[in-house]
Amino acid sequence: MVCLYMFCSLLLSPKRSKHLLQNNRLGPFHNPMVSGLSLDSGKTAKQLNEYLWVFPPNKLCNGSRSWWIDCDPEPILIDCPPVSKNNIDLLEQLSSGRTARIVLTNREAHGEIGDLQNALGWPVLVQEQEAYLLPGLKKLESFVDEHITESGMRLIWTPGPTPGSCVAFAPEPLNVLFCGRLLIPKKSNFLVAVRTKRTFHWTRYQKSLTKIRQFMPLDVRPRLASGVGLNEAGGGKLYEWNEWINP
Repeated sequence: MVCLYMFCSLLLSPKRSKHLLQNNRLGPFHNPMVSGLSLDSGKTAKQLNEYLWVFPPNKLCNGSRSWWIDCDPEPILIDCPPVSKNNIDLLEQLSSGRTARIVLTNREAHGEIGDLQNALGWPVLVQEQEAYLLPGLKKLESFVDEHITESGMRLIWTPGPTPGSCVAFAPEPLNVLFCGRLLIPKKSNFLVAVRTKRTFHWTRYQKSLTKIRQFMPLDVRPRLASGVGLNEAGGGKLYEWNEWINP
């Protein structure tokens, strides 16, 4: 907890940094309710470590992957997983009575977000450029350039893949950058920026890549989690910082 506070205190105002001091006897990023769960990774999420779960690709989101971060006081669900009974039941167990926040990193990852929210009642956070795509959604919040959640996760606007694309950085003890569609798996070896017919703006995309590299201090090299992965070989894993290859 001390490492998490020391890093984020450089980024937060004194008013917001108080959230990172909240703790319990189990410490942050721990959920005793899900230890020993037996999961079929082909149908639902798989656990990568004590803090992190990854869901299978969502066919309704052009192959987007959703990630669960088990942090206190507010767990985070990044992007919309396939809405199924298995996944809803799992998310209810993972939340363990807490109210999680759903963060949408790009318009390709919205999926059946309305159905997911109806089932769980959790608030949704999105970059303001894409909030208009979710009319009628309850508990919808948006941010402009940057936002820090109650648990210390930092969201950064990175337009390019879509107008409202963003990434999410979870500092220690997790130390992972959730890239959304900013970085795409190339086979199973590395991540790259990919220009496709669906890319919103390539020049802004490149500026966003530079922005993220400059944002990270030289002594902080987080692991990388892509929001895309059509198969197990190309997604659903954490990449090392040096496996990000410039185009």
